[in-house]
Amino acid sequence: MAYSALYRTFRPLTFREMVGQENITKTIKNQIISGRIGHAYLLSGGRGTGKTTTAKILARAMNCLNLKDGEPCNECEICKGILSGSLTDVVEMDAASNNSVEDIRAIRDEVNFLPTLAKYRVYIIDEVHMLSTGAFNALLKTLEEPPEHVKFILATTEPQKLPATILSRCQRFDFKRISVEDIIKRLKIVCEESKIEITEEALRLVANLSEGAMRDALSILERCMQDGDNQISIEKIRELVGIPEITYIHKLLRYIVQSNIEGVIESTQEVLKEGKDIHNFLWEMIKYTKDILIYKTTGKLEIYNKKELEGICELAEKIEKEQLIKIIYELSELDNSIKWEEQKQVMFEVGLIKTCVNREENSEDLVKRVEKLEDKMKNTSFIVQTKTEEKQENRQNT
Repeated sequence: MAYSALYRTFRPLTFREMVGQENITKTIKNQIISGRIGHAYLLSGGRGTGKTTTAKILARAMNCLNLKDGEPCNECEICKGILSGSLTDVVEMDAASNNSVEDIRAIRDEVNFLPTLAKYRVYIIDEVHMLSTGAFNALLKTLEEPPEHVKFILATTEPQKLPATILSRCQRFDFKRISVEDIIKRLKIVCEESKIEITEEALRLVANLSEGAMRDALSILERCMQDGDNQISIEKIRELVGIPEITYIHKLLRYIVQSNIEGVIESTQEVLKEGKDIHNFLWEMIKYTKDILIYKTTGKLEIYNKKELEGICELAEKIEKEQLIKIIYELSELDNSIKWEEQKQVMFEVGLIKTCVNREENSEDLVKRVEKLEDKMKNTSFIVQTKTEEKQENRQNT
């Protein structure tokens, strides 16, 4: 049997199995049960949030011969034909590679024919925002008044790129990012069925790294299994994903907070000797600083173990929120600036040393600048007032 990726193997087959989009699936199910199926749907949202999966389930539910509470049975002739891709009445089209006027004209010619086996001829157009202007114009009339046996399901990650004329003709559903807790629940089911041993900390790290995309979470999980070992730890994930060790980041940030230039130079040399990617390392430093800011504000963090939280607590007590924000901006500017530099390592070291400038001196400089500005504003208002008085006197004299 051919190998199939985890995100394909565990793709939900019913609305009930969908994760994190309960409001959308409930509404669509109610439409199917009541027979109020729209002629055009627009599913928009970030990657890996379930748009294409929902489109596939909806296409089967529209045509299922044994519909159960708005859910496709996945056992009848129609459902099996759609799942295998052999039923020509359901057409999946990728607008990224089929975005010309001719592609849409082909659909416009086909819609006049009745479906062969199914009740409806369904067109699923993925990444619909990639269609050309001419293709949108060709689709417009058909989308507005399609034959009764035709349904359109459009999916996109960038709905703002669609013409208003297209948006106004569709029922729009916005898919939100999936919460960390929902991703963890789904990953536990996948790990149990795939006989994967994984720690709770590792599950939480995968869920946080996925940034609300279930497909990304399953892809990360699959990468951790490529060595043939079904035991996954948090250290293994960090190594495979390329996350630098927290000890490096913590030590370097501590030196920055202490304005210890010698320590920063020593730490950056260690990082460069290890062969770490500079941009990746800077990004991890930014995220770590942001996490300290969150901890200082809320007192909670979920993706760190007890020892790492102790280090974060130590730094949080030594630095103010405003300084953390400033460090984040400085590191972000450094990351952007060295992209165009030939001597990246030199600029990396110099940039980190620059962040060690004494924070207190900077605060005093800022106070002095504000005082000067205030004095200047007072003088300006005095001059304006004097000129106004002069004008009034001249009017009275005349």
